[in-house]
Amino acid sequence: MKYNKYFDHTLLAPQATSDEIDKLVTEAIKYDFKSVCIAPSYIKYVKEKLAKSDVLVCTVIGFPLGYNATSVKVYETKIAISHGADEIDMVINIGRFKNKEYEYVLNEIKAIKEECGSKTLKVIVETALLTNDEIEKITEIVLQSGADFIKTSTGFSYRGASFDDVKIMKKVAKDNLLIKASGGIKTGADAIEMINLGANRLGTSKSVQIYEEILKNNK
Repeated sequence: MKYNKYFDHTLLAPQATSDEIDKLVTEAIKYDFKSVCIAPSYIKYVKEKLAKSDVLVCTVIGFPLGYNATSVKVYETKIAISHGADEIDMVINIGRFKNKEYEYVLNEIKAIKEECGSKTLKVIVETALLTNDEIEKITEIVLQSGADFIKTSTGFSYRGASFDDVKIMKKVAKDNLLIKASGGIKTGADAIEMINLGANRLGTSKSVQIYEEILKNNK
């Protein structure tokens, strides 16, 4: 099993420097991770550095709070793709969702997916701020939207992904929607459990440490 291809090697800290981005890229190439997930301003820079590798460029839209106007998120997406992004991780409008404005949330995801075209769209729903019933409902909405993945968390709320989050998503999504668990994954055991529960991708800044632990324990 190619566990390395589950990892979106992530650096989204606002204070991240180009030296730190360089380190992220070097590690991603060394371990052949699925992607690096970086801020939109670094897309062109990172795309060039990854040109001779299979590692994809992933970026974030409406990040981390999700309450931008839909038109702003769509434009952000357009720019990100024009700069070379292969994958887009967008944040839903959490307040609108909690208001039960489900059509608004669905239409926003659809608009961003349309802008993405054939590029992968992951929809961040920030499970820390949702009840279990709301996690079920937003999974249904993302399933309807045509997006490729539902993603648990930004990593900027008070907690990241939990095993229960992934269980609930998988129960609704079955095999019709991919799941990205992100935030709070710290050990190889955490990662393996997330995968066993149904996660198809893992977002973490600790990819190297976690992946090396998985390799060590699966010799």
